[in-house]
Amino acid sequence: MIEMLKEKVGLLPDQPGVYLLKDEKNRVIYVGKAMSLRQRVRSYLAENVMGSPRLRSLQKKLYDMDYVVTDTEVEALILECNLIKEYRPRFNVNLKDDKDFPYLILTADMYPRLELMRLSQRGSRRGRYRPAPGRKERSFGPYTDVRAVRETMHLLNSIIPLRRCRQPLDGEPARDRPCLNHQMKRCLAPCRGMEAVSPAHYDKMVKQVVLFLQGRYSELEDRLKRQMEEASADQCFEAAAVIRDRLFSLQRVAGQQQKMLSIENSIDRDILSLARHGIFTAMHLFQIRGGKLLRQDHFPLSGTEDVENEEVMASFIKNYYNREEDFPLEILVSEQPADEELLLKWLKVKADRKIKLRYPKRGSLKKMVDLAGRNCLLRLQEEEEQRRLRTEEPLKELARLMGLEAPPEVIEGYDISHLSGEETVGAMVVYRNGEPCKDDYRVFNIRQASGGDDYAALNETLQRRANRNDWGTPDLILIDGGRGQLNAAVETLHGTPLEEVPLVALAKNPDQLFLTQSSQPVRLAANNALLHLLQRIRDEVHRFAVSGHRRRRRRSSIHSLLEDIPGIGSKRRTALFNHFGSAENIMKATVDQLEEVPAINRSLAVTVYRHLRNQ
Repeated sequence: MIEMLKEKVGLLPDQPGVYLLKDEKNRVIYVGKAMSLRQRVRSYLAENVMGSPRLRSLQKKLYDMDYVVTDTEVEALILECNLIKEYRPRFNVNLKDDKDFPYLILTADMYPRLELMRLSQRGSRRGRYRPAPGRKERSFGPYTDVRAVRETMHLLNSIIPLRRCRQPLDGEPARDRPCLNHQMKRCLAPCRGMEAVSPAHYDKMVKQVVLFLQGRYSELEDRLKRQMEEASADQCFEAAAVIRDRLFSLQRVAGQQQKMLSIENSIDRDILSLARHGIFTAMHLFQIRGGKLLRQDHFPLSGTEDVENEEVMASFIKNYYNREEDFPLEILVSEQPADEELLLKWLKVKADRKIKLRYPKRGSLKKMVDLAGRNCLLRLQEEEEQRRLRTEEPLKELARLMGLEAPPEVIEGYDISHLSGEETVGAMVVYRNGEPCKDDYRVFNIRQASGGDDYAALNETLQRRANRNDWGTPDLILIDGGRGQLNAAVETLHGTPLEEVPLVALAKNPDQLFLTQSSQPVRLAANNALLHLLQRIRDEVHRFAVSGHRRRRRRSSIHSLLEDIPGIGSKRRTALFNHFGSAENIMKATVDQLEEVPAINRSLAVTVYRHLRNQ
């Protein structure tokens, strides 16, 4: 394979671009940019005995590669950022769990509303409303403290009366009367129609929200003061009093912000400080606007093993500011990032203006960077202690309870899911050192056990697992169930390679622990850390089993639908699934997309589309 890749690399152009390294399953495992694609990709095929463990592991996984040529290195950097965000490759430095970071989203309705949204949810909500012409969503974040974000939303709702309802508004009066929020003066009630609340008047409120979220309090105060004076001059004293109350609330919020003492305290800046503790790495962000600390965030990073600090800093800047819309005038960093000049060009393209990147070595700015670094290290130490209390101590207690020589490192959990005996699946989850290893999760489609027989389904699942010697041997097996499920598991694994693996079952309502060496169940206190760990594993395998059952049920239902369509036989059904990959994608496909499938002509594509839409 290496020789084939070398031949392929020899044909690469000596031009700037982006390369994608893939594994045997065609999954993208690394995305990088290069001034010369040929020279850069060739370095991954060199037999470098002294290379880092990360590079050697990447070489072992490397099976294929792809590339995209660009005109300039800046274009390559832009494309690299977008591809990393899309594929989240295993060997790239990434924001850990970045799809779960909360954002505040200003929708693109005629009358926008503010929503708390995670990136993983944004795709599912598209189509719930139709963006107004000329409008575009605005996002603020990512944040790391969802509680603080909710408090911010609550505060904003009390200061600036944006609507909170999700009903589509087109400027015509809605059939329902305004809700209680309007009577409490916490909503302008645009549902009354364009004549009551014009989009232009509502947009003034939206601009105030944007100023608040950007930390530009002084500018927002000036706007509110002008509006209050104008309302007073027009003898609209009730409206002036409402604006006055908003102004007082805003001044209280602004007064609570911590001042960051520096010579240039009026400059908007972000402070990024990198810290490492053991095998863990994180970045701490201070966001300063108008000389005051607007917020701080702590970002754990993955894929940083054997990566120099300069590369980690550059990767974080690309990850974070590729999603950000509120750019500061300057960024202070604790480590000088790699490819600094290229990053500055990229930031200029993203922000549409020049941004300074500074690496202070002395003075007040250096103290601010060091302060962020100390906060980052303290958070890492605190997280390590929490991990110890959350996983290490419970695993030691489990070893003592079961008489094991050492705490179990690898725990496998099993559960069965079905609906009235139909489409039964068995699920397996794997936890290493108390943390989930989702790459090792497996679903078993039950074929032999009769419908509704959970014991037989569990037996089939464990028997098939025991036959997979290439999956390794766990240190403990957890069964979701009680004494009956535990006895069935012991009987199934007798005489298999997993016979010596300790087994335990966790029942619910009430939560009881069943051991093979004891006839009586063990009741742990509700606040016991071991019980919490086992509950997490049991609940995770239950969730995974249910999702696997639902996927199988959907696949089965669409198989039945396809069987009823004239002209769709077994080969064309297989071609549809091979092309789209899932039942959901077939259901969502357009006529043009269906026509791309081999052996599906235009007429048949229209027939399939109409049949699926009419169900």
